[in-house]
Amino acid sequence: MDNEHIVKAYDDELDQLDKLIAEMGGLCEVQLSQAVEAMVKGDVELASRVIDNDKIIDDMEYQVDSQAINLIALRQPMAEDLRMIIAALKVATNLERVGDYAKNIAKRTITLSQSAHVRSTATTIARMSGLVQNMIKNVLDAYLARDAELAEDIRQRDQEVDQIHSSLFRELLTYMMEDPRNITSCTHQLFIAKNIERIGDHITGVAEQIIFVVRGEAPSDDRPKDDHTSFTVVEPGTNQS
Repeated sequence: MDNEHIVKAYDDELDQLDKLIAEMGGLCEVQLSQAVEAMVKGDVELASRVIDNDKIIDDMEYQVDSQAINLIALRQPMAEDLRMIIAALKVATNLERVGDYAKNIAKRTITLSQSAHVRSTATTIARMSGLVQNMIKNVLDAYLARDAELAEDIRQRDQEVDQIHSSLFRELLTYMMEDPRNITSCTHQLFIAKNIERIGDHITGVAEQIIFVVRGEAPSDDRPKDDHTSFTVVEPGTNQS
């Protein structure tokens, strides 16, 4: 009976770790959604709330770290359990970075609200963010279900985010060349788009951890990427439409 209680307590601790990751990921999804909504609407108050709420995500990462370390020290897990606990540590780190990027979007939103700026790209940024928010939701489902196939699908989907980011990068550079008064606002929007693109990268990192837990090894192939901004050159007078 005592052994049954020990096993039950251990299972409960593992479940608690899963729930904490799910809660942390859900908050990250909300943070990104609200940060982009604040940008689109020019809502400084909402942006400020996003900035303040980032501390909650930081605290949750600390809780995951503490629980995972205690499980390793006290339970001496093996095989899939050990992989799951190690993955939880890495997933929490990825999610904490997602929270940081959402906070950065909110900070730049406050700056953008202080001056006139190019708004025609807001729809594209919102669409890009919507794709990433869907990736977050799906990766949390995959994490709780230990669904490696769904995780692999999410990993592939990041290419679409990269493509939008590359297109938006060229568009914003063109606006800056057409009118120097656009430089400040377009620069902040470039960073916002890059923040969203990086969130997509971190979510694919979570997907790879799920594959590691289920299959016992990380994906052997390179992460699919379709971001060409490092090689983008826009010449003055060139029509980028």
